[in-house]
Amino acid sequence: MTKLALTVTCPSTRGIVAAIANYLADHGCNITDSSQFDDTETGNFFMRVSFTSEKGEELAALTEGFAKTASDFGMDFEFHDEAAKMKVVIMVSRFGHCLNDLLYRWRIGALPIDIVAVISNHMDYQKVVVNHDIPFHCIKVTKANKPQAEAQILQVVEEAGADLIVLARYMQILSDAMCQKMSGRIINIHHSFLPSFKGANPYKQAYERGVKLIGATSHYVTADLDEGPIIEQDIIRVTHAQSPEDYVSLGRDVESQVLARAIHAHIHRRVFLNGNKTVVFPASPGSYASERMG
Repeated sequence: MTKLALTVTCPSTRGIVAAIANYLADHGCNITDSSQFDDTETGNFFMRVSFTSEKGEELAALTEGFAKTASDFGMDFEFHDEAAKMKVVIMVSRFGHCLNDLLYRWRIGALPIDIVAVISNHMDYQKVVVNHDIPFHCIKVTKANKPQAEAQILQVVEEAGADLIVLARYMQILSDAMCQKMSGRIINIHHSFLPSFKGANPYKQAYERGVKLIGATSHYVTADLDEGPIIEQDIIRVTHAQSPEDYVSLGRDVESQVLARAIHAHIHRRVFLNGNKTVVFPASPGSYASERMG
């Protein structure tokens, strides 16, 4: 049986869940997992439903048939084939811990994506990427050529048919135009010391101030630098006995795990934009047994 998912966003009102359940039942579908959230502050309703199609109906037919229900409730909705892998472009600079972690998870099947390209402004990771049979593009970025460089980046993304860009410690600031064009489709990762420790060597700054918690934040990229809607965060405790190098090592581990979990949530359509925040539904039982693995 085909495993599918339906995502819905609409104004909150009575009868939404019943209407969705009745439609799926009438079309020979069996719900296997369901999550919903009613935001009383914004008046928005969010829902994600996983189901099997016993009649084997195509996505196009389900979408067309659902149009009347969607119109009645003012829904933005989409049906998804849960077996389809999202096409992803990874961008990296000279810190390779997140890239290497994603390549490993992808290789063992823990992160079910289709990595269609890796883009970097340096050549450091060309060999490791090519050895994975993934196209590598080195696109140098300077103040003088930034518009042309971003045009090249977008050309790679469009020609590869990518649905998502992952900034795996890509150390270039994207333009407002690119952020707007790819809104909700660029995920970034960084340490969670901001705004306290800005600039170079944030881990050294944290060490000098006796920080006791190291964290990482993964979020969607917007024109506001490092202030996009947060998808995933985590922390690890450190002590006075550890060195600045320990802080860096532990921080890289947290960054890698948080980024992987954020990507996993996005590709399974568990993340919904809700103004400046996100609604993130938990993974279905068994869908990612290793989601919190190190």
